[in-house]
Amino acid sequence: MPYYEHIFIARQDVSTAQVESLTGELTKIVEDLGGRVAKNEYWGLRPLAYKVRKNRKGHYVLLNIDAPYPAVAEMERQAGLNEDILRFMTIRVDELEEGPSIFLRSKPERSDRRGGRPGGRDGGGRDGGREQRDRRD
Repeated sequence: MPYYEHIFIARQDVSTAQVESLTGELTKIVEDLGGRVAKNEYWGLRPLAYKVRKNRKGHYVLLNIDAPYPAVAEMERQAGLNEDILRFMTIRVDELEEGPSIFLRSKPERSDRRGGRPGGRDGGGRDGGREQRDRRD
């Protein structure tokens, strides 16, 4: 069976328990039609890039699905009819990702990622960290 990643955004005024209920409903649809949900990740209440139906935030959920196309089509149809779901997107992938998604992996500290800036206080810059000469010579 083909693999899919399905992400949906629920309204901001919906509780976490209601989001879990929505996820359960979509999972049941997939399983009833011969598929399975391999992974279910709740990403939390996050700000949206722009207002969607008067909402500035939304509950993000990722589902990794192993199911035939008719199951995914029915799940998308039900998601489109549900007023609590603001947006959703389903893409077909070659294989399902193992472990936590990139979104949930820990990020390195900002100071670990960057070295000193050229021309900054660390002595780098156009003079290469050498002491400046007195121009009066």
